[in-house]
Amino acid sequence: MSELPGIWTADELMTGKADVPSSSTVSAENGSASKDGSVRRMGNTGKVDPMDWGMPGHLTKEEVDVFMLFRDEVEKRGGEFRNTVYSFGDIEGEAFCLTRWLRARKYKYDDVIQMVEEATQVRADARQQDFYPDPRAALGCEVGAFMAQYPQLYHGYAKNGCPLFISKPGVLNVDGMECITTLDGIIKFHWHAMMHDYKNRLLKHKQTYPDFNNFQCVCVIDLDNLSTSQLSSRALSIVKTQTSIDSVCFPETMNRTLVINAPRFFSMTWNIIKGWIDPRTAGKIELISSRKSWEARMRELVDMEQLPSDYGGKGMATTETLAKEAPEGVLKQHHKLVYVRSSGHTTLEVPPGGEMEVTVYTRVTTKATVSIVDSTNKKKVYVSGVIVQHTSGTGENDKPTTVVITKERLRGPIKAKVLIESTGGRFSSAGNYMVAANIY
Repeated sequence: MSELPGIWTADELMTGKADVPSSSTVSAENGSASKDGSVRRMGNTGKVDPMDWGMPGHLTKEEVDVFMLFRDEVEKRGGEFRNTVYSFGDIEGEAFCLTRWLRARKYKYDDVIQMVEEATQVRADARQQDFYPDPRAALGCEVGAFMAQYPQLYHGYAKNGCPLFISKPGVLNVDGMECITTLDGIIKFHWHAMMHDYKNRLLKHKQTYPDFNNFQCVCVIDLDNLSTSQLSSRALSIVKTQTSIDSVCFPETMNRTLVINAPRFFSMTWNIIKGWIDPRTAGKIELISSRKSWEARMRELVDMEQLPSDYGGKGMATTETLAKEAPEGVLKQHHKLVYVRSSGHTTLEVPPGGEMEVTVYTRVTTKATVSIVDSTNKKKVYVSGVIVQHTSGTGENDKPTTVVITKERLRGPIKAKVLIESTGGRFSSAGNYMVAANIY
């Protein structure tokens, strides 16, 4: 046996530890690995499950030799090289952490070292900012406004203990995202999500269930309502950039991905995306269009209590979970993208006892006025003629203009119309305005 519980000997790396469950073990309570009699122990007792390939307890003698070289090199270099490898902290465990990196490069030592060096450079700028602990500052807008354009969330855990992540690119509003944030902001937010949100979920689960070693994620990509117009070069650029960060800085963190409600035309796009992904990683991805089929598959992977009700489970609906992204004290958020050539509007309702704040985001360089009036009586004006105009750069990383329209909160009950009127002529450029309202 090894002298320390976190250190594995060469024999243990090949045959497993008696008290450590397999990565693909499923138990009854929240998917956490346990030590009851139903747990399948690690070790080469027969044919290796593809999900266990390269995992501690399933290594060949040649793979163990590479593991030992890599372990020595990580400890010798230390510093940021080691911090990159142990991005989720030492609590992941030496054997499980190092084999993640080794699996990503098929146990080819030189390739692994090169990958860590590249990852250290890729994450250098984000590390200097502590990986952007404030998500609002990272995005440059409220998180709720961003999630309204691109809903994505963590929701409980799969049966194997991995966090369950659900993304809804089928309702992605690229125009809305461009109106409120930048590509740089989206990437910063991604660093926040990985190094603060996702990491903390892993650590919390590990503290609750010490036998949990599978620092990976079960993902659901919902393509319901996806149209070809959403697959713009900008949208694909976001996906490609995020994917490249994850593949080099967070290797082997995808346990399984279900792509559900996939339209027929997506197969061509999928062939493009697969080119950005390691072939073994691509093999973990399942495309399922039939709701009956994907619900059944999700129930195989996730307990009913952990599965959202809008995905066939008994857990909180994803819409309710996303609503929790609202700032403290906000009861409801309203986000509406308004296209304006000469004028445009959206209607908001404030309940009795409620209060409302209204903010407008835009990149339109033509001057416009924003007023808030009663929806049935335009002569009843709550806010009059606030000037909104984007005067800074128009590059993809130039921040949009943000204007708070309500200097004081509007008190309910009222049913108000936010009216946006362009002051340019008919040949002036039209554009989008994001109206964001917080109801307190």
